[in-house]
Amino acid sequence: MSNLQAEPSSRSIWSGRISIGLVNVPVKLYTMIKDHSFSFKYVREDDGCPLKYQRVCSYDNEVVPWSDVARGVEVRKGEYVIFSKEELDALKPESSKKINIDKFVPIEQVDRIFFDKSYIMAPDEAPDSYGLLLKAFQEKNLAGVGKFTMRTREYPVVIYAYREALILTTLKYADEVVDPQAVEDIGKAQEPSGEELELALKIIENLKGDFDLTEYKDDYRQRVEELVEKKMKGETIKVEEPETEEVRELMSALQETLQQIEKEQ
Repeated sequence: MSNLQAEPSSRSIWSGRISIGLVNVPVKLYTMIKDHSFSFKYVREDDGCPLKYQRVCSYDNEVVPWSDVARGVEVRKGEYVIFSKEELDALKPESSKKINIDKFVPIEQVDRIFFDKSYIMAPDEAPDSYGLLLKAFQEKNLAGVGKFTMRTREYPVVIYAYREALILTTLKYADEVVDPQAVEDIGKAQEPSGEELELALKIIENLKGDFDLTEYKDDYRQRVEELVEKKMKGETIKVEEPETEEVRELMSALQETLQQIEKEQ
């Protein structure tokens, strides 16, 4: 069974072309990630009336009309550099219909920690050129790296073959990702004793298996759906206090965990 089970979108969100020198490959982008999170709205508790929000000045508590609203960047405490809409619009990159591939790199060189959002690329108008590019990516096991503008924002991107399709993934910029070694508390990790390590390795070995994401469900979403149904039926809701977990001594916790796993297998 595939780990990918979301329904595909019926409409593309962007169309344009992949550009490699003089070669152009027409493509369409489809959303790859479907977010099923609940969207809660603020309402008045006694009658469910939706709440509106007003733009209130923090100096005089007066409501500010949209015609008087600008954007500002705080440069010092309480001091802002103000931008007009026209100034900000002039700074935005123009939306492009082209994805320029600057170079090809071994796919294993692309650190997944920089991955942001992924999109499915489908052929548009010229399926032969799409098929050629897909086959070339698969044969060489390479990824194309370049830059892409969508909705007035520029992204570094990587394009690669996956499950007989081309995938475009936007990347975080290098200065947006923190090196774990820069976190001071990382250095506080202590070396385990030989016995602790041996027990930990046995636990890991007993829990080893194949990756199958379908085994995991969004329990929070399911609980919200069930609660919505109960509230619609007028059922009385009893809120239970969560149980607090005691902090166990490490060696004891390792031993009991291993015993429990071996008993269940």
